[in-house]
Amino acid sequence: MSNMNRMNRIIFYEDRNFQGRSYECMSDCPDMTSYLSRCHSCRVESGCFMVYDRSNFMGNQYFMRRGEYADCMTMMNMTDCIRSCRMIPMHRGSYRMRIYERENFQGQMQEMMEDCENIMDRFNMPNCMSCNVMEGHWLMYEQPNFRGRMMYMRPGEYRSFMNMSMGMSGMRIMSMRRIMESCY
Repeated sequence: MSNMNRMNRIIFYEDRNFQGRSYECMSDCPDMTSYLSRCHSCRVESGCFMVYDRSNFMGNQYFMRRGEYADCMTMMNMTDCIRSCRMIPMHRGSYRMRIYERENFQGQMQEMMEDCENIMDRFNMPNCMSCNVMEGHWLMYEQPNFRGRMMYMRPGEYRSFMNMSMGMSGMRIMSMRRIMESCY
């Protein structure tokens, strides 16, 4: 497969069912309002993206892989339309992350290299309040079995989920999953 075919591409539409003006995006877009007054549907042509219901990658997040999303408001239970998006780069190689029970990398620590459906069942760990992503890209979920609100984590240190300005204060992490290249 050539590099041209592997480019990430998402097309946003003002209205449901791919109607109205459109905007094609192949990278991060912190504020869609300069291109569209609203966004209610999209089509992911290739790659994976996180979309956000607030500008500057804030607010509720939704993972989107290749496919058609004719009504984002209903399908993802969004309270507002898509306002920003982040392209998730393809990762080949291993996945590694350390999760911590408390903020600032304190308390019980576990090293993850694979998906975890339930940190309580697997590690007897009641909370996950900080993490260090060493390799790969991950999705963190507030409920076991990859359910509920989610957060996209790329390599870096995350000292406090409570202080992250994503409009998701009070979010507890209970499961996590690797973003694999299968979404391409």
